[in-house]
Amino acid sequence: MEIRPEQVLGQIPELMDDSLGAPLHPAIRAPLVRLQQRAAEVGFDLQVVSGYRSFDRQLAIWNAKASGQRALLDSRGQLLDFASLSPDQLVHVILRWSALPGGSRHHWGSDIDVYDAAAVDADYAVQLTPQEVSEGGPFAPMHDWLDEQFRRDDGEGFFRPYDIDRGGVAPERWHLSFAPLAAQMQAALTLPVLAQGLAAAGIVLKDEVMTQLPELYRRYVVVPISAYPQPLRSLLVSQEEE
Repeated sequence: MEIRPEQVLGQIPELMDDSLGAPLHPAIRAPLVRLQQRAAEVGFDLQVVSGYRSFDRQLAIWNAKASGQRALLDSRGQLLDFASLSPDQLVHVILRWSALPGGSRHHWGSDIDVYDAAAVDADYAVQLTPQEVSEGGPFAPMHDWLDEQFRRDDGEGFFRPYDIDRGGVAPERWHLSFAPLAAQMQAALTLPVLAQGLAAAGIVLKDEVMTQLPELYRRYVVVPISAYPQPLRSLLVSQEEE
């Protein structure tokens, strides 16, 4: 599959399929339906709260956080004081929970945020917080079940790219990635492609981002080969060696 820069940067929304309640790449529809059906057999209603996200939408999220218009959280999900942070600190605080425009896996349509609709009332507002998915949270049982499927390599091709804290993006148990597509997209999202996308964008803290971009790319954009299912790791070898 040929992947164009605009595709990995989140600039081709017309490729997406919104038949499952959120825009997704068509390649993940069938495996996602199978995973939903298997979850339903054991009492869970696995639903997607977020799928494809465009470059412009990610840019709006970034700029709102970088200008103090949207809440900033520490690694435990607690509020931080915007005024107390230097520009360089802001960059890393934002990246702990929110991707760079052009550097989000949600741009690809391969990655989704999920919850168990059977565990909450219909009017419940999903927050995507650690408290919701950890022990005692409403969605923890479904994620425990998902963990077991992933351990057996029986997750219909899905895996958790942010399963543990590697010093970059905070663990996001709600975030699933369809590995066969995501591996190809990640391989296509090289540092020069990301740099070119950001150079043309009106991004707040642009000087700080561009100065640190090689480190930010390595730390917050590239998911290590070891996180991917074994059969797909060969696609990413050259990228990890950069």
